[in-house]
Amino acid sequence: MGRRRFSGLELALIAMFVLMTATSIALIILYVTNIGKTKNENTNPIVPQCPNIPLAERVDCYPDAGASKQQCEARGCCWSPLDERNVPWCYFSTNHGYTVESVDQSNPNALKATLKRMAAPSLFGADIQELAFYAEMQTPKRLHFKISDAQNKRFEVPHEHIAGLNAQPSSPISDTMEITHSPFGITVRRKENMKVLFDTSMAPLVFADQYLQISAKLPSHNIYGLGEHVHQHFRHDTNWRTWPIFTRDAFPNGGTHNLYGHYPFFLCLEDESGKSFGVFLLNSNAMEVTLQPAPAVTYRTIGGVLDFYIVFGDTPEQVVQEFLELIGRPVIPAYWSLGFQLSRWDYGSLSEVKATVERNRAVQIPYDIQYTDIDYMEDKKDFTYDKVKFAELPQFYDYLHDKGQRYILILDPAIATSKRVGNTSYDSYDRGTAKNAWVFEADGKTPLLGEVWPGETVFPDYTSQACIDWWVDEYERFSREIKHDALWIDMNEVANFKKGSVTGCASNNLNYPPYTPKILDEVMYSKTLCMDAKQAWGNHYDVHSLYGYSMVLATEKALQRVFGGNRTLMLTRSSFPGVGKYSGHWLGDNAANWNDIKLAIPGMLEFSLFGVPYIGADICGFFDDSSEELCRRWMQVGAFYPFSRNHNAQGYRPQDPAWYGTDSTLVRSSKHYLTIRYTLLPYLYTLFYKAHTTGETVVRPMMHEFYSDSASWTVDRQFLWGKYLLITPVLDPGTDTIRAYVPDAVWYDYDTMERIVPRRQFVNMYIPGDKLGLHIRGGAILPTQQPAVTTTYSRTNPMGLIVALDDNSQATGELFWDDGDTRETVETGKYIHYRFTVIYGILTLHATHIGYTDPNNLKFDDITILGIPLAPSTIIIVNTKTGAVTHVPTANIQHDNTKKVLFLRRLNLQVGESYTVQWNQPQLEFQRFDCYPEENADETKCKARGCLWEPSNLERVPWCFYPQDYGYTFTTFSQTDSGITLDISRNAKHKSTNRPGSPDINNLRVQVFYLSSDMLRFKIWDPATERYEVPVPLNVPANPETDENKRMYKVELTNNPFGIRVIRKSTGTAIWDSSVPGFTFSDLFIQVSTKLSSEFVYGFGETEHPTYKHNFNYHTWGMFAKDQPPGYKMNCYGVHPFYMGLENTADTHGVLLLNSNAMDVTFQPTPAITYRTLGGILDFFMVLGPTPEMVVEEYTALIGRPVLPAYWSLGFQLCRYGYANDTEIKNLYEDMKAAGIPYDVQYGDIDYMERQLDFVLDEVNFKGLPALVDSMRAEGMRFIFILDPAISGNETEPYPAFTNGLAQDVFIKWPKELGNDIVWGKVWPDIPNVTVDTSLDWDTQVKLYRAYAAFPDFFRTSTALWWQKEISDFYNVVKFDGIWIDMNEPASFVHGTVDGKCLGNPLLENPPYMPPLESKHMGLNHKTLCMNSEQILPSEKRVRHYDVHNLYGWSHTKPTFDALKAITGKRGIVVTRSTYPSSGQWAGHWLGDNYASWDQLYKSIIGMMEFSLFGIPYTGADICGFFNPSEYELCLRWMQLGAFYPYSRNHNGLGNPRQDPVAWDEFFANTSRDALNIRYTLLPYLYTLMYEAHTKGSTVVRPLLHEFVQDRNTWDIHNQFLWGPAFLITPAMDKGVREVRGYVPYDRWYDYHTAKDVGVRGQMVTMSTPLNHINLHVRGGYILPWQKPERNTKLSRTNPLGLIVALSDSNTAQGSFFWDDGESINTAGRNEHLLSSFSVQSNTLTNNVIHNGLKPEDQLSMGVVKIWGAGSVQITQATLTVSPGSSSPLTVQHNVDTQELIIDVTPKNQKVHLPFSISWR
Repeated sequence: MGRRRFSGLELALIAMFVLMTATSIALIILYVTNIGKTKNENTNPIVPQCPNIPLAERVDCYPDAGASKQQCEARGCCWSPLDERNVPWCYFSTNHGYTVESVDQSNPNALKATLKRMAAPSLFGADIQELAFYAEMQTPKRLHFKISDAQNKRFEVPHEHIAGLNAQPSSPISDTMEITHSPFGITVRRKENMKVLFDTSMAPLVFADQYLQISAKLPSHNIYGLGEHVHQHFRHDTNWRTWPIFTRDAFPNGGTHNLYGHYPFFLCLEDESGKSFGVFLLNSNAMEVTLQPAPAVTYRTIGGVLDFYIVFGDTPEQVVQEFLELIGRPVIPAYWSLGFQLSRWDYGSLSEVKATVERNRAVQIPYDIQYTDIDYMEDKKDFTYDKVKFAELPQFYDYLHDKGQRYILILDPAIATSKRVGNTSYDSYDRGTAKNAWVFEADGKTPLLGEVWPGETVFPDYTSQACIDWWVDEYERFSREIKHDALWIDMNEVANFKKGSVTGCASNNLNYPPYTPKILDEVMYSKTLCMDAKQAWGNHYDVHSLYGYSMVLATEKALQRVFGGNRTLMLTRSSFPGVGKYSGHWLGDNAANWNDIKLAIPGMLEFSLFGVPYIGADICGFFDDSSEELCRRWMQVGAFYPFSRNHNAQGYRPQDPAWYGTDSTLVRSSKHYLTIRYTLLPYLYTLFYKAHTTGETVVRPMMHEFYSDSASWTVDRQFLWGKYLLITPVLDPGTDTIRAYVPDAVWYDYDTMERIVPRRQFVNMYIPGDKLGLHIRGGAILPTQQPAVTTTYSRTNPMGLIVALDDNSQATGELFWDDGDTRETVETGKYIHYRFTVIYGILTLHATHIGYTDPNNLKFDDITILGIPLAPSTIIIVNTKTGAVTHVPTANIQHDNTKKVLFLRRLNLQVGESYTVQWNQPQLEFQRFDCYPEENADETKCKARGCLWEPSNLERVPWCFYPQDYGYTFTTFSQTDSGITLDISRNAKHKSTNRPGSPDINNLRVQVFYLSSDMLRFKIWDPATERYEVPVPLNVPANPETDENKRMYKVELTNNPFGIRVIRKSTGTAIWDSSVPGFTFSDLFIQVSTKLSSEFVYGFGETEHPTYKHNFNYHTWGMFAKDQPPGYKMNCYGVHPFYMGLENTADTHGVLLLNSNAMDVTFQPTPAITYRTLGGILDFFMVLGPTPEMVVEEYTALIGRPVLPAYWSLGFQLCRYGYANDTEIKNLYEDMKAAGIPYDVQYGDIDYMERQLDFVLDEVNFKGLPALVDSMRAEGMRFIFILDPAISGNETEPYPAFTNGLAQDVFIKWPKELGNDIVWGKVWPDIPNVTVDTSLDWDTQVKLYRAYAAFPDFFRTSTALWWQKEISDFYNVVKFDGIWIDMNEPASFVHGTVDGKCLGNPLLENPPYMPPLESKHMGLNHKTLCMNSEQILPSEKRVRHYDVHNLYGWSHTKPTFDALKAITGKRGIVVTRSTYPSSGQWAGHWLGDNYASWDQLYKSIIGMMEFSLFGIPYTGADICGFFNPSEYELCLRWMQLGAFYPYSRNHNGLGNPRQDPVAWDEFFANTSRDALNIRYTLLPYLYTLMYEAHTKGSTVVRPLLHEFVQDRNTWDIHNQFLWGPAFLITPAMDKGVREVRGYVPYDRWYDYHTAKDVGVRGQMVTMSTPLNHINLHVRGGYILPWQKPERNTKLSRTNPLGLIVALSDSNTAQGSFFWDDGESINTAGRNEHLLSSFSVQSNTLTNNVIHNGLKPEDQLSMGVVKIWGAGSVQITQATLTVSPGSSSPLTVQHNVDTQELIIDVTPKNQKVHLPFSISWR
């Protein structure tokens, strides 16, 4: 039977039925898929609530086409048409959005919330009713928040790197983010200043199945990023610009359409501070981003979730680093891949490829890589080659390699379905089909067919493991057939010449979603695959933009298979955040036009932000013919693209450089700039190392470096390589002058090497046709290598450096070097790393890591230094490992005076070793030494001294200066194993210095003593006439060091003028060189100058210095003990002619001038120092360190180790001048107890005395003081009273102190020849029986009311006995524990003597030269005694006060300390105001009568650090200030800082309000208590440091440079300090600040408050410092003993001993603990103490008892051990082991978040003086 035929009507009905059925099924599916999404949607019309907002803040409610009033209001939105279309006419009402239903913040670092949709019309249907919100602070610099469907899983990007990250929260999320509840919104703030950065409350959240929208207001218009597009400028236009993001094969022709990559990331620069943040939306669906003028951003994406990461930085560069930490830092490309590269599509044949290679070889273009495009393939099929036109392709690799070149070929993802030539099978396709390797149609079974270059194709699904295996296998097969070096992958957006597939795409909501972003063609599958195609990761709709990313991941596996340990290279066209970890990128198929050459720069800058630093554009353009001018200019700029490839398209004429002609300007220019590129490849390669290890950018926007300059924010026609190389190309035709910006720095023209004048301005830069603007930034050290035509050859050539000095003649740089090809050399350590620095004429080449030996035996041969104005006379090279010293031959030195460039040739420095290269930079005018330091110099006065006169334009340079041979000479000298002796004579050729009354001494003796291996002395004196020498005994070694090999120094003598040069043998550094003119030795004026090794000098005092490191710009500091409150250039209480010098090699030395006369020191930029002293002799002691701590240890070994203070004296102390009576002290004590503030010592100032008389109690106001002191002492308190060395002689009642002193002849008198009477002054004691009228001026009060005062001469033994007797008698009246001695400069309220008439030689009162002292016009006797007064040494030698004035406080201190010990039987403490070297043996010191001001707060740190150098560690300033009323915030910040002064005393002056901690409010008291509790907690550590200072001479308050001297950043830090090696204090010292910048040295550090590793090292950090917080950090590798604090040390000392164990990177730690009874005399010397050493290794803490001499009552038990950095693996067990076999379990608490492990040993009653160990696991 035949087949029945249907009628036409039947056929029509059948078709209608099928259509209706399909429609019904579709409606059913749509209904089912929307269950739970559209449920409860409001179908009732609502009245939009329209906010009154600026136009700039409107957010578009109708982003699709066809908006009208009716349609807008149907969406519940606001309609308000305008006369412009940019601003939305339809914008959101407040009816839309979500509300917060519930919040979970059980974790302070995270926040969870449930959101419910508000009742409002839908924009595109299928709105999700319930959302989940989750946010967390993943790191201190990264916030993550995600909004997703609470009920159903949605597609999320399976990011390879982000998935492996672990959160490391460190701060509460509330510090950074908060949410509003109705409607829901997110506000993100910068934690430090609470500035709002990202605020979504400006518009509602929309979250539907296929439409997600969120908007956020931003803090500035400085928005960069988003891609991939062609942006006309790097900084975005925020005037309603919408940018679609969806990967697409499209031409980068300047439109606004989407291109190859998908980058929803932008960076926002907030303001000139540089603070910036980045926003990354981890979403791969098609989207668009709108920028509007609010400024604000709106995201619209059509799938997935809203998965945001916000990263914070203090600079734009830091933001990029944080972003790359998130997505993966870039790969270091193979070294050869940084060479120049040639390519084109369709050479036509291999012979044409070779012809191109040969012609470019012939003109010697530097050129490393040749490509072949798809024309090498057979019919454009992957994994094949054309065996006719490219028959010899298998040999092409060897052909290139023979000349040191490389070969790269291309592969596309699309695989042809057709047969191969000859109708043979296409095996790659067949194997892929067998493995199901393809993307499938919607059915998940049928391979989707499209069309690409080879015709009909399938598309590999690189998200499928089967496909990855196939791809790796095919590539491996092909690589065996065609050898090559790297792979270029293209067309992977994925590109398809058909729309979706060969059969089209189905009509569904994936191919035609409810809303299509404004992508090119506005059809989702245009030029790609259908969106309902299936891949392993999901629908192509979701993963389309991940196609290139997944292909990169698969290709990386293929490359690893084929190339193994070799790094190779991958280049991809399509990309997604994270591809830079494996691949580079080029900017696509551009065209040969002047527009595209410009737009390449913003494109490169954006990919720098995106983490793809290996980036570049097709040089000379891909499409169209390139003119010679365009190609020439493009070759110039392209020589500085990181990826530098000339590539053009099929059908256009060649554009390789040689094609333009052998002698063409293009060839010459190309060779020139490619040669520069190859010269600088070590610098470029190092930049890639920095990108790989820290995330720094390679091609860098100008604004990343100069963000404080708003002009840099929009510069995008210039760019930088890293920090230091500025590229300014010509990008327009027919011009040789362009408008360029020169940022604010020193810049040198690369070609001419000359410094250019402009900075921070736009200039018209002349750049002729063969040139490019290329400038090196001052401060750069660029590593170089002699170039060659390929990197294969250049890598065998010598290396070099280009040094470009900055304004301060300094520079820095780095070099990373490995074999250039092996994978993971950083991770395996197989590399060399150098850090280069120049400072003060010394270039340091410091090899910080040596894990690789280059087979080419590379050397640093040539060094070029830009910015050297004068030719140096000598250049010395020191190998810092061997100490070998080399003087560079003159023939190897060239200096260009015009260009100011120094060339050093043929240096032959081995790569892998460390060196210093030192040159002297003679600034001739800085070589002058001042011949007329007095005021009012003129030419006549100058020449009268036999000196030279020559005005200078340089500020402060002396116009009157010594002739070069001014000074002394010698003829012979004698030398022994222990020193040198010689006589020197003044050069009579020159006149005397012409100071009346101070004749020159023409003949002198010099003696050099080799005291020890690290100490020497040189002494210069008059052998004919005895002169005064300082009577301070020093601990000079008994036996000199006679073995020259053991001495760290060598001494050389110079002649005409005579000088001494001391050289450190290990480095060749001259640390003292007095062979300069000006040495003068006269009776009352001695001057000597010396050149120094660097400007890093610390010390000299006592004077208030504004910085710890001295300023060498001709500053002079006077030294003469005086009652002078701290002030700039004011000589204060003590004299310390000692300095520590830090050499440029980081070695350190110290120099003491043992001279006690009035003096000054002048620093000048030579660098040099000049001493001027008014008498005595020159007696210098030098210690050689070589570390800063060793310098102090050696110095205190010489002058005497510091006293060990009583334990209680480390407690907090209160004092004021102006207590009205003893009741006031009692009430203060009770208030302090009530507030719970730790407090150990109460003082009595002179107000406890009757009329300020020493040893006399005021029986009216302080009658109850003895009983009060007794009661306080019974509760553990201590009492210190004050004594001044001025004894009243006007008493009408018996006054034993005076009468006894008179009888024992203890007071200072005139010499017998001047009358032998007491030299009377006036100080505090009042005349008896008078009422002081305080309304009178000070001088009148002194004249009328002050008694005559006599000054004890403490040099005399009889005086010491008298002093002790008077103190002892007073102890019977009031008990005390310590003594405070004041006014002992000595101070007097009259000048010289009561009548103002000083007897004797007037030149002693007003000498021929007066140092720059306070009130120097009044003479040396201003506010002190007459200089002609006489004192008597213990030897009975009579001396002038003129000579020993500066020793008065020193002489006063030891008798006081001896008396205290004898009377109390305890050690106690003495605090003295006036000091001299060795005073620290007996006393501590406070920094004097300071002011309540912010500058005095920070200068107190400098003062403490200086007294650490001087050997007086027990020091501190008057907390809150002595003079003037203190402010609340100032006093509070001072209490925080003062809690960490070794001597911690709050003290203020008469007439000012109280400033003790309980005088303010509860917040103040609580904050003070908290800071002091930390002090008291750590007192065992502080006491141990004091013991180490007492026995070893180490510092307690320690500058950072003492621990981190190799880190030059620490050399000038004085706003932070350490307690010992391990406790870092970073106080807030400016008014109103709530954050402070502090340096975190390069080591592991833990926040004391949180116990967490701060995760930062070797950099400045912004630290939060609210008003109740001080930043404290503990250094890893150390163990700090502690005790629970109590209200005084008597109570705290009974508590168990705890330990803070701060583990190092290697999980080790060590620390010491000293303990005694806290007050007995000489417990260290008598062995009445405990000394233990604690150590941790392999999870075991060991107590090694070094010495135990404790009495039973002083023994301690172990308490809580806190182990920081214990790791994130849970520790559950700990064991105490007392002896082998005797162990017991301990209780542990382990916080894996903070990584703090707490082990409580308290229940075991384990004694600290017995050995034990604690282990944990």
